[in-house]
Amino acid sequence: MATQPAPAATGMRVDEIDTPALIVELDAFEYNLRAMAEAAQAAGMRMRPNAKTHKCAEIAKRQVALGAVGVCCQKVAEAEAMVDGGIADVLITNEVVGAAKVRRIATLAKRATIGVCVDHPLQVDQLALAAAEAGAEIAVYVELDVGGNRCGVSAPKEAVALVRQISAHPALHFAGLQAYHGRAQHLREPDERARAVAHAQRAVNECLAAFVAAGIGCERITGAGTGTYMLESGSGVWNELQVGSYVFMDADYGRNRLAPAAIRFRHSLFVLATVMSVSDGRLVLDAGLKAYSVDSGLPQAPDAPGWQFARAADEHGVLTPASSAPPLPVEIGTKLRLIPGHCDPTVNLYDWLVAVRGGIVEAVWPVDGRGALS
Repeated sequence: MATQPAPAATGMRVDEIDTPALIVELDAFEYNLRAMAEAAQAAGMRMRPNAKTHKCAEIAKRQVALGAVGVCCQKVAEAEAMVDGGIADVLITNEVVGAAKVRRIATLAKRATIGVCVDHPLQVDQLALAAAEAGAEIAVYVELDVGGNRCGVSAPKEAVALVRQISAHPALHFAGLQAYHGRAQHLREPDERARAVAHAQRAVNECLAAFVAAGIGCERITGAGTGTYMLESGSGVWNELQVGSYVFMDADYGRNRLAPAAIRFRHSLFVLATVMSVSDGRLVLDAGLKAYSVDSGLPQAPDAPGWQFARAADEHGVLTPASSAPPLPVEIGTKLRLIPGHCDPTVNLYDWLVAVRGGIVEAVWPVDGRGALS
């Protein structure tokens, strides 16, 4: 995959980094990694972080070093990037349709432990054919629609039928239930998130009861995210966490109000931008819509208190002051950090993550899964 030149080198000062650049502040990042790993261990939960957040094998290896059993991701190409980067256990938390993609899964399953989700008999048949032809074994998870209104079966009898179909194929094995409630992650109030996860838990329990009646065992219930991990951890139902955004956080997660016992994860991911124009009441940065995702709103500018991100064009970001904002001691060439609204698609815009500590570049990591759409 073609990449742009790295915007920094080890030992540089932050103010020497070419911009726009995506930087990871290591002290906050490492705190987040440790805090979640310790919380999962204390709750007796397996960790399978979602690599769609960072798309970086170096970060995945750090998660595994802290106890994760592997990672999950959303696309076959992301799984390939993780396996190529040294991750031995990857779950594709998505349905995969099409002979070409399914053959890639089967090929990958000869090199690593690979799981994939299904919610329809056709997906099972395609996986079985590809696995048999490749001489591989694929772990298959039945996805439940637990409130996301996206993929997943909604009736327990559908799940039972899929498990029986999976079990009929020697090259496949039923590995568990995928029960992730994505919409619950960004409900703002703790009680809203608790109600959403309680609904998801009822759906899981109904499915498990149908499994018992059908004589089906289910070892793994996997799901949860950064916004709800405490709820799934304390449910007695889920036993594996798919948290992702906790490593970086973003402006949207920052809007969630937290329960008293929740970990206060730190913002560690920033778009570094340069002031390219200054006028009365306006700062223009060299980071526009091509430098951050705006599906969850415009970035925040923590280095410019009292100033707000007013608008963005393709290559420009414009900051304006609130009426009571203090003057900023900035001039053309000043570097400012931006907290993106949504970390996952923002990372997908960059070839490199620049890891910094104490104002100095400590490492530069490739975004191995950038552009992994297939």
